[in-house]
Amino acid sequence: MAKHYKLDRVREMADNDEDFVMALAAAFIEEVPEDAERLRKAVPEGDFYETYQAAHKMKPTVDLFELGILDKLIEVQDWGKFEKSGENVDAQLQIVLTAVENATNEIKADFGL
Repeated sequence: MAKHYKLDRVREMADNDEDFVMALAAAFIEEVPEDAERLRKAVPEGDFYETYQAAHKMKPTVDLFELGILDKLIEVQDWGKFEKSGENVDAQLQIVLTAVENATNEIKADFGL
């Protein structure tokens, strides 16, 4: 349980209310993979705006569940925000996508979602 994510800050925020923890886990499953898919498409297409929007939206949840990739996600976000067409963020994107996929699968299994 909780190999690819951490619940310490989630439980603290939920004041150990397990129903709220479950609601946050469900929100993660609904939101984060969808935004990750937006990133998967936007970065190769050079869609800076979509990249920025998706990464920015993911940040609070990725941080709350402590996926350990916030720095990489911020690099991807900044690539979009500052339209860094001369830079390649494929490696950072892959780290983010893998971490989101691992955490999503684990949260689904751990919470029966």
